[in-house]
Amino acid sequence: MQVELKIPEVGESIREAVLAQWYKNDGDYVEKDEPVYVIETDKVTLEVPCDAAGILHILVSEGETVPIGKTVGTIDTEAQPQAAKSPPEPEKTAAAKKEPEAAVEPEFAEAADQTDIVKPLPLNSEMPSPKPFLMPSVRRLVNEKRVDISKISGTGPGGRITKGDVLLYLESVPPDRPTDRLTDHPPVSDQSEKSKTVPAECLTETESVTRIPMSPIRKRIAKHLLAAKQNTAMLTTFNEIDMSHVMDIRNQYKDSFYKTYQTRLGFMSFFIKATVAALKEFSDMNAGIEGDDLIYHNYYHIGVAIGAEKGLVVPVIRHADKKSFAELEAAIVEFVDKIKSNKLALKDLEGGTFSITNGGVYGSLLSTPILNMPQSGILGMHKIEERPIAVDKKVVIRPMMYVALSYDHRVVDGKAAVIFLRRIKEFMENPERIMMEI
Repeated sequence: MQVELKIPEVGESIREAVLAQWYKNDGDYVEKDEPVYVIETDKVTLEVPCDAAGILHILVSEGETVPIGKTVGTIDTEAQPQAAKSPPEPEKTAAAKKEPEAAVEPEFAEAADQTDIVKPLPLNSEMPSPKPFLMPSVRRLVNEKRVDISKISGTGPGGRITKGDVLLYLESVPPDRPTDRLTDHPPVSDQSEKSKTVPAECLTETESVTRIPMSPIRKRIAKHLLAAKQNTAMLTTFNEIDMSHVMDIRNQYKDSFYKTYQTRLGFMSFFIKATVAALKEFSDMNAGIEGDDLIYHNYYHIGVAIGAEKGLVVPVIRHADKKSFAELEAAIVEFVDKIKSNKLALKDLEGGTFSITNGGVYGSLLSTPILNMPQSGILGMHKIEERPIAVDKKVVIRPMMYVALSYDHRVVDGKAAVIFLRRIKEFMENPERIMMEI
């Protein structure tokens, strides 16, 4: 029986997807529920599992854009995996027959078929480390771009290097770093050619470029950010927060928190709690424009920006006001795991009313976050840095964080935005007020 592998529906607004990568080759045996291929849309990247076990027959190549519902492969459920054929036993020479046969490891079986004598490795020699397995499309890209795969960390199943890993590496490495790339010229196999030297005056510096197509997600991000700049009256206000009290609370309870909930206590849950408390006072920050109407949301769906392999995504924690610190931290960890395993669904990204982004994890001291349309506000967290400040007319050193609030001036007045950010500051510097809701 043939089972069809079709591009699944990932949302009402998604009409097509890119078949980014096959995890198996044509003719390979796959197990039921085993991830077989990856698709990319303009919003999410998803692994697609197999519905049945059998032999895979690929109908659509990697990199092709296909409509939702199209059959990209089939599974022959009646076929069985072929057993590996044992190599024929080589004829023994008269000399070899006099001695007992040496055991041959599987790695050397091929070599043993072609010679009568197997030389044992020296006792002090080390086995060569196995080369990482690369999918055909990944191998083609690596050979084409002359990439040193030892410098790439794989994010695929079992640490496998994916095509996205290679493309991300190419984006991050400038062309003027020859140590991170292999030579531009293929290795010469002829021994006589190896011995030839090239005069110094013949060596010229080349200016190379790497051109790769933008992924659907990267195109979507670019379009979305550009629209936010062009279609909103975006302004940003800044403040700073003394993180001493929050850090003391976190250090005091982080171990018992982890033992109780099996999740770590971070700063993001404090900021989400403080933001929700402030949103309850300033409903404009939780509103948006739809046509000529202002839409005020009576719920609090907080988007948390997370850096992913192919760009920044903002999954949404729904009804954040009703969740505990542990539930908030667990939700963030779950989103991170989904992103790493390409299982983030479109529903995880929709419906946010306000967003929070943390550039501090990358070392950013201050930045201007861009609105996540159609939301009217986004809070930017930054690096915690010890700085001298004045407290009771004395100069003291405190762990300080700059925070930034970008808002749509069409919806939110400047005064309200400034006071809103100041309220977040007050809640963070006195976390007890969050619990007491005062």
